[in-house]
Amino acid sequence: MSSLFRRKSSDLVSDATATVTDEAGQSAAPKPKAYTPSKKELGVATPKRTNAQRRHDTAQAPANRREAYKQMRERQKVERAEASAGMRAGDERYLLARDRGPERALVRNIVDAKRTAGTWFFAGAIIVFIGSTGAMPPVVQIGANLLWAILAIAVLVDSVLIARKVKKLVSERFPNTTQRIGSLYLYGIMRGLTFRRMRVPKPQVELGDKV
Repeated sequence: MSSLFRRKSSDLVSDATATVTDEAGQSAAPKPKAYTPSKKELGVATPKRTNAQRRHDTAQAPANRREAYKQMRERQKVERAEASAGMRAGDERYLLARDRGPERALVRNIVDAKRTAGTWFFAGAIIVFIGSTGAMPPVVQIGANLLWAILAIAVLVDSVLIARKVKKLVSERFPNTTQRIGSLYLYGIMRGLTFRRMRVPKPQVELGDKV
């Protein structure tokens, strides 16, 4: 024991330096080919889950059937909202079969870029229905019948114009289309009968735009 205390401080420093050098030499020694370094040796720390991730995992595990049903209803509500927004925006993933395809997108743009007589058809039909009742004076009834004839002619002419433009542009841009042209006519005419704000998918062009 006495010899230990008599050692000089310089000797202690030399011993410590030698120990560190030996450890460094061992770590620097070549490893076998089959040796796989640990994450600690590579300086890669194992990621830990954050508190938010733990809360998310906890929220995903329902405590009972009622909670599971509630979570399912919430997911369905979110999915329906996404589908509705996607359908209105014209996202192909959410469109109905009748609205899918570049040909039908073109038909929608053809109709949406112009004012159609069909948008006033249903409003005019209500006026005609009220004005043609027996309680109305004969002059009003005649005027209602005249308005009905004008609306019918306007819609007929407008439908013919839509069909002609649909045929022209679809033939030019999609010469090898497999879509039935008659189906595209009907699709465009029915869209033209719908109020612009109620059209789904919503119009992607403004009135007067060149298609």
